[in-house]
Amino acid sequence: MKTVQLIEINQDLEDREIPTPIPISDEVLIRIRAAGICHSDVHYRDGVSSGVSSGVSSVGYLPIALGHEVAGEIIELGSEVTDFQIGDRVCLNYMITCGKCKYCVQGTEQFCVKGKMIGKDIDGGYAEYIAVPTRGVFKLPDSVSYEHAAVMMCSSSTSLHALKKTRFRPGETIAIFGLGGLGISALQLAKVFGAGTIYAVDIDSNKLEAAKEMGAIPINAKTNDPVERIMEHTEGDGVDVALELIGLPVTMDQGVRSLARFGRLGLVGITANSFDVNSYETICREKEIIGVSDHLLSELPFLLDLAKLGKLDLSKVVTKTVPLEAEAINEIHHQLKEYKADFRTVIVP
Repeated sequence: MKTVQLIEINQDLEDREIPTPIPISDEVLIRIRAAGICHSDVHYRDGVSSGVSSGVSSVGYLPIALGHEVAGEIIELGSEVTDFQIGDRVCLNYMITCGKCKYCVQGTEQFCVKGKMIGKDIDGGYAEYIAVPTRGVFKLPDSVSYEHAAVMMCSSSTSLHALKKTRFRPGETIAIFGLGGLGISALQLAKVFGAGTIYAVDIDSNKLEAAKEMGAIPINAKTNDPVERIMEHTEGDGVDVALELIGLPVTMDQGVRSLARFGRLGLVGITANSFDVNSYETICREKEIIGVSDHLLSELPFLLDLAKLGKLDLSKVVTKTVPLEAEAINEIHHQLKEYKADFRTVIVP
């Protein structure tokens, strides 16, 4: 089958031909119809993950097909699979988990002791086919496209988990730093959760205009100090919740400073760099800084229901598609690295 693989850390991907995987007993073979290109893929390509420095491999092996946002059609069943059929439209949780360790049993399977992430620890969605256990496979409503479903499996699901981790409540104000796929999903989900005022922070005027059309107050961080603008809008109080979705020390700092008393910052963006925290301000206003890692299996059905009901419009998130070709994918990686990419680009094999 055709695949686009990372051959060497910190180098462009290459087109390759490898054998099509064969599903074992509890697996299904899926013809990939859509695979999202996530900023995390760029981190893995560059050897940046979990705090390691550039140049150190952050993937399970080389060569490897990246890509953890995957949707497609089942074309073959393992010998023990009974709850799926050939032809089922599905999307994939990107964590392959055991279901038996303490983290899986308590519903925090993103920390599974045997967990492996597709597109990082094992071959992922930059390919024509993938074989995975059914534990992480979800049937896709007919009304949801493959392209939108793929992005839901990371951008939307992580944004949902971030809102839940920060204990976001109806009527609260929120500042969203970064309007990529995660940010636009977070904006829509905050509205579903009954948000009061939503502040959307970015440096891209097109993304800010889209956020405005969706009901947020846009703040251009290229021409304004976003913290000052948020404080002006909130009469010096700040927001109840902030989400940092970029992975830059400067926006992490802004996220902390934008919070009101008892405010909660969800750190979602990945970076190997640290940032300073003003302990006096944080303690005296009882602010919280909360790490947000991935999402939960239990959150995905709710997300799919929202999409089915039309409450999550991913047509505003998926703004570009590219073929399964190294040249096209590398171009998007370069744009993401420079923070100049569209909301979300999806590979359509």
